[in-house]
Amino acid sequence: MDFQHSAKAQDYIQRVRAFIRDEIEPIEEDYLRELHSRENKWVVLPIIEELKAKAKAAGLWNLFFPNEEHGVGLSNLEYAPLAELTGRSFIAPEVFNCNAPDTGNMEVLEKYGTPEQQEQWLKPLMAGEIRSAFCMTEPGVASSDATNMQATAMVEGDEIVLNGRKWWSTGIGHPNCKVGIFMGLTNPDAPRHQQHSMVLFPMDAPGVTIERMLPVFGHYDEPYGHGEIRFDNVRVPAGNMIAGPGRGFEIAQGRLGPGRIHHCMRLIGMAEKALELMCIRASERTAFRKPLVNLGGNRDIIANARMNIEQARLLVLKAAWMIDKVGAAGAMSEISQIKVIAPNMAQEIIDAAMQIHGGGGLSDDFPLAAMFAGARALRLADGPDEVHRGLIAKIEMIKYKAHMAHD
Repeated sequence: MDFQHSAKAQDYIQRVRAFIRDEIEPIEEDYLRELHSRENKWVVLPIIEELKAKAKAAGLWNLFFPNEEHGVGLSNLEYAPLAELTGRSFIAPEVFNCNAPDTGNMEVLEKYGTPEQQEQWLKPLMAGEIRSAFCMTEPGVASSDATNMQATAMVEGDEIVLNGRKWWSTGIGHPNCKVGIFMGLTNPDAPRHQQHSMVLFPMDAPGVTIERMLPVFGHYDEPYGHGEIRFDNVRVPAGNMIAGPGRGFEIAQGRLGPGRIHHCMRLIGMAEKALELMCIRASERTAFRKPLVNLGGNRDIIANARMNIEQARLLVLKAAWMIDKVGAAGAMSEISQIKVIAPNMAQEIIDAAMQIHGGGGLSDDFPLAAMFAGARALRLADGPDEVHRGLIAKIEMIKYKAHMAHD
């Protein structure tokens, strides 16, 4: 395994780091203050569109797409350090058009979409003109087992009829969210993993109702957000089916491999930012006539944070390298491993940084509380820790099949 950054990756690392340093970091605190001071926070402030235009002009756009026709042609391994850099900021992923769930939805449309679907939805998504949502999880069933999904996507003649309720649909609150991908039951009599389909729906389709936005520890993550949506006999053209009836799980697995690399590397960037804030605070604040860094076990906490970040980064890079070499299916265990390790690692380090900051760490004066909420949520997004551990153990035990007892 060779984790050496290619010359192309090194070039983009330098350019992305400089853009974040020079364009994003100087304005982000003021941006967030202005956004949160508004009565209506579900808005796009002009500075975001200005930054997006600058990033596009600088060639720092759609960095996640390995296909040079749509992006800059970076492999997963090459993109990983860029995702880490964007994880240090709440707005950088959108500025570079590399934020969830748009990245995954664009990958789905690029891989499985018809020319008509790509023209209508993929092109404006790639241009950053619209946003999208992904509607999979449901409130009425244990969605950790996706075969439990009860919402339906039934084919009726030349239409598909959507019914059901979805929640934690990320990005649904954004004012530019124009399209969503709905996963629903199409054929309950088919084999277990061939019953569900993915269907594109316009957000303004009759019968689509956003019932509420959902907070995570009181944070709504405006203007993106996570919402609960009701679908009442939503009728869309049959051409809105992605790939074909019953292929929902196939698409989901293709979508979630690279996307987990993105999430996990952003979490490492988030943990790096938390460690940086922790070290600065521990150096500058004094208590009992000593800097905080010299009190209690704070040096051990800092050392452990550094080691845990390095370990997690190496495993993410290995998973990215494997996806590039053998595909997501060949890296299932490694992907699940990082999906457990990265958010738990980030959550622990952010929590320690909050502790070092005292009461301020719990407030909005620092980004730590919002970062903690994000890291904690990602222990459920894309599947809970327990599901991933179950898959890791299943793959591990295949090695010992000869030793397993038989009925």
